[in-house]
Amino acid sequence: MRWDGERESSNVEDRRGMRMPGGGKGMGLGAIVIAVIVGAIFGINPLTVLGLLGGGGAMAPATSQQQEGPAATADDTRFVRVVVASTEDVWTPLFQQAGSTYEPPKLVVFRGATATACGTGESAMGPFYCPADRKVYLDLDFFDTLKQRLGAPGDFAQAYVIAHEVGHHVQNLLGISEKAAAAQRQGGAQGNAISVRVELQADCFAGVWAHHSEQSKQWLEKGDVEEAMNAAAQIGDDTLQRKSQGRVVPDSFTHGSSAQRVEWFKRGLTSGRVADCNTFASAAR
Repeated sequence: MRWDGERESSNVEDRRGMRMPGGGKGMGLGAIVIAVIVGAIFGINPLTVLGLLGGGGAMAPATSQQQEGPAATADDTRFVRVVVASTEDVWTPLFQQAGSTYEPPKLVVFRGATATACGTGESAMGPFYCPADRKVYLDLDFFDTLKQRLGAPGDFAQAYVIAHEVGHHVQNLLGISEKAAAAQRQGGAQGNAISVRVELQADCFAGVWAHHSEQSKQWLEKGDVEEAMNAAAQIGDDTLQRKSQGRVVPDSFTHGSSAQRVEWFKRGLTSGRVADCNTFASAAR
């Protein structure tokens, strides 16, 4: 991926020099595991569960007690800023064509834990989007996890992850997230099924981004698309369950199978059309 020298976004906030009140040690790994399990069962954002476990309520706002850290100018954030800029360059004209205005999200780079409007964000949860403050949260160590533990190396695999989270922001702006959340409050298997459709649509939106960014920049190299599709496959629910527990439980899926994630990313990549990303249609798989 030939990204060096491309425009860098100013919508990246580096919090790695900040710390949570109390050093960010108030939420243990056990609480994170509980939050992830409960979220998967009931279709609830794990960040909301963490907020409740921490006693801060479901919508704990970002705190002003954090110490100030360096601005997002470090070399290791350049790639992130370039990818975020490319999402802005893609979604701004697409929204304009639809008669609307694209309001880009902030991407927050953090280490360990950070406060969000959705509760305490933890690195162990991986990258996530908080609709309440319209920010994407990313611990850069996740890219090492993606490569070393999940078997998905490559810069375009990393770009896909960022584009997927920005896809959730697009859903939020379009009102899709609110409707999905309302339907999810019914809980149970229906909540999981809706979560899967939300995640697959974000994969498709990531494909839309890849389609248009490549058209304008011609920055993809041999093997880049395969890197992204491999990343989508490696974080499919069936693949993760098979690795972690040795068996697959489809009723507990919250993000979709590996085949589904690859299929919907390819659909967006091939057409570049938002209209082709309707995972909520009755015929969607």
